[in-house]
Amino acid sequence: MTDIKRVSLKEIVGGGYRDFWNYKGRYRVVKGGRGSKKSTTAALNTISRMMEFPLANTLVIRKVFKDHKDSTYAQLKWAIRRLKVEHLWKWTTSPLELKYLPTGQKILFRGLDDPMSVTSITVDVGYLCWAWFEEAYQILNEDDFNKVDMSIRGELPPKYFKQITLTFNPWNEKHWLKRRFFDEQHYNVLALTTNYLCNEFLGDDDIQLFDWMKKSNLRRYKIEGLGEWGIAEGAIFSNWRELAFDRYEIAKRTNIKSAFGLDFGYTTDPSSLACSLVDIKNRELFIFDEMYKPGLLNNEIADEIKSMGYAKELIIADSAERKSIEEIRRYGIRKIRPAEKGQDSIKAGIQFLQQFDIYIHPSCTNAAMEFGNYVWDRNKEGKFINRPIDDYNHFIDALRYSMEPIKKRSRI
Repeated sequence: MTDIKRVSLKEIVGGGYRDFWNYKGRYRVVKGGRGSKKSTTAALNTISRMMEFPLANTLVIRKVFKDHKDSTYAQLKWAIRRLKVEHLWKWTTSPLELKYLPTGQKILFRGLDDPMSVTSITVDVGYLCWAWFEEAYQILNEDDFNKVDMSIRGELPPKYFKQITLTFNPWNEKHWLKRRFFDEQHYNVLALTTNYLCNEFLGDDDIQLFDWMKKSNLRRYKIEGLGEWGIAEGAIFSNWRELAFDRYEIAKRTNIKSAFGLDFGYTTDPSSLACSLVDIKNRELFIFDEMYKPGLLNNEIADEIKSMGYAKELIIADSAERKSIEEIRRYGIRKIRPAEKGQDSIKAGIQFLQQFDIYIHPSCTNAAMEFGNYVWDRNKEGKFINRPIDDYNHFIDALRYSMEPIKKRSRI
């Protein structure tokens, strides 16, 4: 007890989240822009509560299990260090979990891509009291959420409580999260909107980035800056849905074709690789894998493609980046080729994709996000025009490039 360290939660957490921190109702829902502290505050709150309630365990959910390691798992380890209690915690990657050493409580990590791992959870010590859904917007099927919600049940000791926390960016107003938690007042629900303006830990360069976004892309600023719902009117693609298909079974079909495309990113925009299987006869397109990462250098793009196992595939890349294509080829991606594009290539590519039934595997969360937010642009009078917005299109551009060889060989 002589080694006690005192920390100030006010200084560590900052302002803007008092209601969130203290709320003990069933649902705690936070939509917010980037830099709004929603995920870091949820991580700090989880660690603090676990140490306050010695019989409580926490389940952390993401749509895809592999996404935990670089997000929620890393955020919770950061929170432990930030609270200066790392000597009281143990973390492991196999299994992926955090353990509070004085009591044996655990923070468990699961993905909705393995439903059985979510619905069959048992804990060694105490009770499963809390669940945290990070990037909840990626959960397109409300029933997937309900299954986990129903697993947080049972009688608890006095002063303990069950709670589901959801944090997400509000990309699309048609999402079930809006209807369920924000459109009406509900008992036992705290629904909040936060943004970067409540984050006193941002640097001047962070604020400048939001200022630039406000001037150059007001639509994105409203969503990613202010945490407002994205407008879904004018959707370009209505011919897609999420489907948990087996890519290897699809690949057994007669005359199935693979399609790989690459769009280059910048500091904040992601480099994107689109990987799909195309059934020309039945006009079906199956998106089975994706790369979607900002800030990658060309050698890092090549390394990502290799690690994904696609180094020997024909990859059609953005022809505006000829030097990058040549450099990536020298890094071992020998079959990368520039897209031909041509006049009105964007419209032509969109029209070609619109002729397919498009199925997006649940693991391709960024592909689904773009398909749900890619809309026609508007003129000064607010009317739609025959031109898509230049946004939410990094994966879709990569997909368009990938389809060029398919389009040449087909008569669609």
